[in-house]
Amino acid sequence: MHILVLGAGVIGITTAWYLRQAGHTVSVVDRQSAPAMETSFANGAQISVSHAAPWATPQAPMIGLHGMGNSTAPVRFSPTVNHRQWRWMGAFLRECLPGRMRRNTDTLARLAVCSHAELQLLRRSLAMHYMHAGSGILHVFFERRELDRANARAQWLLAHGIRSEYCDAARCIDIEPALASTTRKLAGGLFAPNDEVGDACEFTRELAQACVDAGVTFHFDTTVDSLDIQNGRVRGAAVRDARGTRGLLRADEVVCALGSHTRRLVEQHGPRPALYPIKGYSITFPAGPNAPRVSITDEEHRIVMSRLGDTMRVAGMAELGSVTTDIEAPRVELLTRLVRELCPDIGDTSAAQPWAGLRPCTPGNVPLIGRSRIPGLWYNTGHGSLGWTLACGSARLLTDLMDGVQPAIDFPWLDGSRH
Repeated sequence: MHILVLGAGVIGITTAWYLRQAGHTVSVVDRQSAPAMETSFANGAQISVSHAAPWATPQAPMIGLHGMGNSTAPVRFSPTVNHRQWRWMGAFLRECLPGRMRRNTDTLARLAVCSHAELQLLRRSLAMHYMHAGSGILHVFFERRELDRANARAQWLLAHGIRSEYCDAARCIDIEPALASTTRKLAGGLFAPNDEVGDACEFTRELAQACVDAGVTFHFDTTVDSLDIQNGRVRGAAVRDARGTRGLLRADEVVCALGSHTRRLVEQHGPRPALYPIKGYSITFPAGPNAPRVSITDEEHRIVMSRLGDTMRVAGMAELGSVTTDIEAPRVELLTRLVRELCPDIGDTSAAQPWAGLRPCTPGNVPLIGRSRIPGLWYNTGHGSLGWTLACGSARLLTDLMDGVQPAIDFPWLDGSRH
């Protein structure tokens, strides 16, 4: 088949690669001039299999209320009059129920383990680099109650083969000496030795070049305006280039991997996929001589920090209500202050390059993968903050579905009747 993939982020590029390896003719279209220019550009750099858990938990509503209109809260909820936001919030609250949270955690864990294995195979077979480091991820906590809650979740994930070591404060500092200078009282942590870090943008661009070498066609600087539907079936997409020239890109099947832009495109034709953008920030700056070597996740403030060669990448924040990538200086200052409290000697944060992106989130954080309600249109989107962690497994899963092969993992893929 000839398959048109909409979107050249990490999800779209991995999708294109797996489909091409399955023998399909593949074309990719993106409004940017190169791959990974939006949400995949400067993310937290973690392959966090140990943290493949939903944001929708029984504790989430209280966290959201605390951050309502609070400019200094890492998690900030800004109510709007947009009915889409409130419908999504209602669905999110349902997913916070304990039974739904457990179901979503198991689903994400299965996909994350599969995706990690696929990523490792891909890295070896293509001799990819992308500043990869397999030094693990250390999740740190400053409240004993939160540490115990996370440890209970880690024991649950052990059934999926996801290992985490329970650490007291001294053990955390043994694993990452940079924490010895923290200005906050460390309660302990969980160390996931099999997790990894790397530059998601570089990974995506390396894989995009491999796609080109394998015969995938790319259409950059090309915006998708609508789907081309004939006799009730998607046959391609109506597009326009940077000069405004309009045209059609035809295909037998279309995969929508447009992240937060998916809903705006698809709802023109009826379906309303349950997606909403959650804004996040990152800063990238030169690492200091005593900067962390192990990737660290501060669970209380929802920030992660990863070493990428001679630079540090710090990412975090979650804003529900902002649908632009405008960079707000107070949010960058908050991110900088929090990381300096955790690791005062981390590096030259005065030289930090700020970035903001929109994570495409479903209410339960389980991505939309499979057949849409419109014949000929498929989804691979809605991965939230786990886009790179789940990318390769999602692409493998979608490719199997499109080829009529029973997927190797249990996952609630879309069958064309629900979103």
